[in-house]
Amino acid sequence: MLTPAELRADIPALQETTYLNYGAHGPSPKYVVDAGTDFLRDHEYDAPAVADPYETAFDEFEQTRDAVASFIDAKPDEIALTESTTAGINAIAGAIDWQPGDVVVRTDLEHPAGILPWQRLENEGVDVRTIETSEGYIDRDAFTDAVADARLVTFSAITWTHGTRFPVSELVEIAHDAGTLTLVDAVQVPGQTPMSVADWGADIVAAAGHKWLLGLWGSGFLYVDHDVASDLKPRTVGYRSVETPTAASPVFAAGARRFEVGSANPAPHVALREALHTCSEIGLGRIEQRIQELAARLASGIPDDRLLSPREPESGLVTINVDTPAETIDRLRNGGFVLRELPSPNAIRASVHAVNTPTEVDALLDALQDEW
Repeated sequence: MLTPAELRADIPALQETTYLNYGAHGPSPKYVVDAGTDFLRDHEYDAPAVADPYETAFDEFEQTRDAVASFIDAKPDEIALTESTTAGINAIAGAIDWQPGDVVVRTDLEHPAGILPWQRLENEGVDVRTIETSEGYIDRDAFTDAVADARLVTFSAITWTHGTRFPVSELVEIAHDAGTLTLVDAVQVPGQTPMSVADWGADIVAAAGHKWLLGLWGSGFLYVDHDVASDLKPRTVGYRSVETPTAASPVFAAGARRFEVGSANPAPHVALREALHTCSEIGLGRIEQRIQELAARLASGIPDDRLLSPREPESGLVTINVDTPAETIDRLRNGGFVLRELPSPNAIRASVHAVNTPTEVDALLDALQDEW
């Protein structure tokens, strides 16, 4: 069984820095990068001469759909391979036949990926309604009122601003009772905590592998319930989106595959399979427990008036109030620490992974003492 320490030893980016920014980007281990580059080498050097490059690529896509489906408790035909979470959300935003006066609901804690597509639709007559939250939490009554007449509601499973967990299945049930479609931004989930779209019951879930899974950029994936997919008509269409590309009247592919377009590079998704395998080999329960222990160690050393995340962390994301976030980030980077500044709240955020160590957490707390 692979250990977090063994995984850490294979990640070059962690050897000379204290990296605490997995909520933005997870540096990949060598064998994840090797999986992608080995495929590229074979696809470009060997496949044209001894095989069909298209069949070779499509076979890799199929294997990755199967792997992702197994990892998130879905069916393969409910998975589309995308470039990113943003790409998945945009694909859904473009596939609905919006009418003037339709309502989209989001929270005030969404990442720009969960804001910008709806801002565009707002310019086209769609009413975008924002639910205000408090300290990273959502009020069920406010949510119920907001979705009562909405066509779609979108929210994050784990907030990127506070690291709090939304009660996904409860919110989905409330939305479905109102007849509202549900889209969950789950990008902060895979790789740090178990994820079951079947338990959530959401119609659509967008995520990616380049954060906590330590995969490559370009390894996004989109879950779409099979029945829901049949009513969605993507605006971007290519030969992977339809059953028979040369048909006089092509029909969309069944299930989520209609959101895949054309000759995308399979390498990031080949690498994603390796990342999923690595995560499973360590064990998600083991990863989650270690993240919880390290995040709690960090939170325990931050004064009450400076900690913006829960005192008992709900994820590896720990948000800290400092007077001058940009200057603090620069100072920490000069000291060998990689964190990130948040635009709202005006703060810094540490993302603690299972590959981090108690020594690193303690060193960060020492480096932050001047901020108090």
